[in-house]
Amino acid sequence: MPYENSSSQVPETEEYQLKKFLTFRVDKEEYGIEIEHVTEIIGIQRITELPDTPEFVKGVINLRGRVIPVIDVRQRFGFEKREYDERTCIIVVNINNVAVGLIVDSVREVIDIPSQQIDSPPAISRGSQSRFIQGLGKTDEKVIIILDMNELLFENELNQIAVAASG
Repeated sequence: MPYENSSSQVPETEEYQLKKFLTFRVDKEEYGIEIEHVTEIIGIQRITELPDTPEFVKGVINLRGRVIPVIDVRQRFGFEKREYDERTCIIVVNINNVAVGLIVDSVREVIDIPSQQIDSPPAISRGSQSRFIQGLGKTDEKVIIILDMNELLFENELNQIAVAASG
């Protein structure tokens, strides 16, 4: 199956696998998560706060009868808080079989990035945020920071959120 981008056509082979990523903005950067983790994208809605959870855990939402915990990615990454607006979205993802909503500044698009154009994150330690980075995807015009969904929450945080959301 050919892959078409602005520069050339490259056949999809075992050595040259295409990966699909949903891209979104948080602060000034563009991030991507593998599309296989994404369940759906919804607009911001009423969030019920939960006691005794980390500050970046905003609470839970009722999504068609399912209680979904939501986290503010901006706060998770240590960025300054900002008011939600009409572009703010919740990306519902599956992390270790737990549905979690990720509040992001705006959703961009779904893009294909060939595996050969994904580099490992730099070895420079930039604090706790760097553990979230799975790789750096290079496209013709930009670099996408690819997030590791399994690292976005520590196991104990994920368990704490799942317990709080269930009752």
